[in-house]
Amino acid sequence: MPGKYPDKIRTLPLFDGRFDAYRLAANGADVLFASYPAGTSIAPHSHETDNHGVIVCGELILTMNGKTARYGAGDWYHVPAGVEHAAQFEQETDEIEFWFEPGS
Repeated sequence: MPGKYPDKIRTLPLFDGRFDAYRLAANGADVLFASYPAGTSIAPHSHETDNHGVIVCGELILTMNGKTARYGAGDWYHVPAGVEHAAQFEQETDEIEFWFEPGS
């Protein structure tokens, strides 16, 4: 799996989802260390978790509520639970995602 994460992070279990990530389970949340190859596109979808993320390197192009925004290294973003959104990655991108379970 691509990504510039430290060796300790790369020993975490792999996330079983539509993108590559290492998964750290926490009480009421998952922390995902995700890597997206250039050209990755994630179709519109929603999920039950309240997601916050920070871009480590590269850029996220996030479309949500009819608006498109770009997030670069060091930028934080938020996708509320149940909100449809889509993502594109024109360049190789690493990010850390925090997926909070409802009620946590």
